[in-house]
Parts: sequence; C-alpha cells; structure tokens
Amino acid sequence: MNADELRTLQAPFKARYRADPAAAHLRMFASAELLADRPACRVENRWGPIVAGLHPAAGGDERDACSVEMLLQAMAACAGVTFNLVATAMSLPFKSVKVVVESDGDFRGALGIARDVPVGMSTLRLRFEVDSSATDEQLTTVLKQTERYCMVLQTIKNPPPIEVSLERIAPAQ
Repeated sequence: MNADELRTLQAPFKARYRADPAAAHLRMFASAELLADRPACRVENRWGPIVAGLHPAAGGDERDACSVEMLLQAMAACAGVTFNLVATAMSLPFKSVKVVVESDGDFRGALGIARDVPVGMSTLRLRFEVDSSATDEQLTTVLKQTERYCMVLQTIKNPPPIEVSLERIAPAQ
C-alpha cells in the first residue's frame, strides 16, 4: 500500500469521525472461560480460541500461551501496524522492520512468596530493528509518531481507570 492508497482507505473514517465524534467511540470486548482440569482459561477471538495458562516460571508446561507474552505480542502487533502506517503515510521506504518487545519481572511477587516484590512486569522495552534507506531524521519522526499513535503502547503508558467486579449468576440447572 502506498500513501495515496492509505489516505483513500482512511478518508471515509476520518470524515465520519470529524462529523460525528461519537461514532469514533468503540467498546472492545474479550472474554475467557476457565478450564476445569488445570489452571488455564480459553480466550475466544475471531480467529479461534487461545488457551492461556501458567508460564513455565510459575509451573506451566508450555502447552498453553502465557498472558504476559500475549500482552507483549499485542504491543508488538500494534506498534508494528502503527509504524507501518506512519512510514507509509510519509512515503518512507523500508526493506524490513522487526518489532521486538521485551519485559523484565520477578515471579516471586506473583507467586506470593515475597510481599516486597511487585506483581507484574517492572520494565518494558520496545525496539524496532529497521532496514531502510530513510534518513535518521525521518526514522526518528516515524518512531515518535508510532509512539504517539500506538493505542496499546499509550494504554500501557497512560493506564485508564480499571473497574473490577464480580457478578453472581444463577446456577445452571
């Protein structure tokens, strides 16, 4: 896709959202069902189910996806698509771009064996390995715009309020 094709593709969306800002608001949804035979759950999506379970550092046997790795994959995917869009809009050529997301964390917190260790990842690193004839200045602009417009990255950097609740449902009969 070139810059003109991208503008043509996105023009009706931009026009609609400018005319009707409420149309740009979207509620996204994910759900998971716990598995009875092991500490895992099945996450449904448009492309089929994914079973997520324990990471090997917490007792997993590697047959299930790890939800932290899924989070990193979501960041890599969103940042990659955003980088591609920005580079395309700027008509910047690239032979290849690899997006790498790494994290560091200490499982003692998640396993409840060290209360002074935070639960979760302590560091995230997002790296783009780029083979391009673009100038350093152009690539810096692509990187800044990617960081600005990547929805997953911005959600992690600026977390929204999160509401957690429990809803009791009627037992199946």
